[in-house]
Amino acid sequence: MSGFEVEEVDGVAPPPKARVDDGAAPAVRERDYLSGFLAQRPREDAPGEPGGALYDSIIEALKEIYDPEIPVNIYDLGLIYGVDVTENGHAAVTMTLTTPNCPVAESMPAEVELRVSAVPGVSTADVNLVWDPAWDPQKMSDEAKLELGML
Repeated sequence: MSGFEVEEVDGVAPPPKARVDDGAAPAVRERDYLSGFLAQRPREDAPGEPGGALYDSIIEALKEIYDPEIPVNIYDLGLIYGVDVTENGHAAVTMTLTTPNCPVAESMPAEVELRVSAVPGVSTADVNLVWDPAWDPQKMSDEAKLELGML
């Protein structure tokens, strides 16, 4: 043997259970502590949030608008930075263009506003055109990059 001692035993006593004894009577824990949680109904998706019907309808409308110079819709192109929808159906779209000198700089925001305001459930629509952060090709979806041969 290499210096280890081996001791054979018939059994080992179980370790003591942890307890806190503050002198008070033990608290009785109700067995159905999850009953309230399990009885809850699933939360409905808010229509104006991602996954909600109105939000998804607005995204689908944005995917129908194509950049005239690039055969990709403006959503997959990464020109849409945000869509906010209030409870009363007001939609605010924050977007950019590929460059400030884009030939559709004057018409594209108006088209986005028109298409979004035509979505059922949208009461009014505003488009905020921003230049910061600047658009770059990394903002495109994988589908858009594939369409343009960049993947």
